[in-house]
Amino acid sequence: MPADVIAVEQLEKRYGPVEAVRGVTFTVRAEEVFAFLGPNGAGKTTTIKILATLLDPSGGRASVAGHDVVRERGRVREAIGIVFQDPTLDERLTAMENLIFHGLLYGLSARQVRERAEPLLRLAGLEERAQSLVRTYSGGMKRRLELVRGLIHTPRVLFLDEPTVGLDPQSRAQMWQLIRELPRNYGVTVFMTTHYMDEAEYADRIAIMDHGRIVALDTPDGLKRQVASDIIVVEADAPPAEPGWADGLDLELRGSVPRFEIRCREADRVLARVVEAFGGGVRRVEVRRPTLDTVFLTLTGREIRDEAPDESPRRRMGRWGR
Repeated sequence: MPADVIAVEQLEKRYGPVEAVRGVTFTVRAEEVFAFLGPNGAGKTTTIKILATLLDPSGGRASVAGHDVVRERGRVREAIGIVFQDPTLDERLTAMENLIFHGLLYGLSARQVRERAEPLLRLAGLEERAQSLVRTYSGGMKRRLELVRGLIHTPRVLFLDEPTVGLDPQSRAQMWQLIRELPRNYGVTVFMTTHYMDEAEYADRIAIMDHGRIVALDTPDGLKRQVASDIIVVEADAPPAEPGWADGLDLELRGSVPRFEIRCREADRVLARVVEAFGGGVRRVEVRRPTLDTVFLTLTGREIRDEAPDESPRRRMGRWGR
């Protein structure tokens, strides 16, 4: 079992009377993709800023790669990479020049940057455009280059703030293919925020935050099982004839001829028994699974679209302390 690379215990952040983060505790395992979700103002960005040493906590403890985020700020910064939501590339430089400039800030030589960049650019599908000016890149190419830049100094943890916002579906898919390959190919832990629920499905685990607290933390499937039921839709000529057919199955039957709904935790476990109970009059069977949208709404009382970022680039630059 991989060790925890991020450990947070009773973390707090107060702005006067406002409690932005209220006793948050969680861990992130090495080499996993960890997603942070929550409505605007939930406290997730404040938490990430503390982990990235851009804010001091008001209480509690946090460590990244074994280093305390307050006492060992420099060591933490050496161990992390950050890809901001808003573009930070110099479009007047080539891709390689952007990477070299970034690498020099981390004490790397130009030769070291070129050696490290070659496999990363190949993984990102940018090896043929390394000497092109960034202003000639598409939006998706720029995001992939920023990902490469965030990895050039071989961090243990990569923070991604809304990594695919503003990208077209094809570019989003390419970004996610790249992100999913990072733990396996480079041993990096990915800690990300996203407001796209379909993207959260790619994460190994998801923490949902609301009003400064984590209200749920589990795998995508685990979250669905916690708060929502599978639904088996049966179109049949008659209800089950046997009175005790559902004993011990932990399910709920609703509806009447010709359409019935059976709510249960694990449809696969009871599906055969349900079909058997309805007998030969079954015309159609459909299994509907809960979605992360359902989970999010159940836990926070908000639609997921409320999570979409609404801050201007200028405000977000100040928010990240750049």
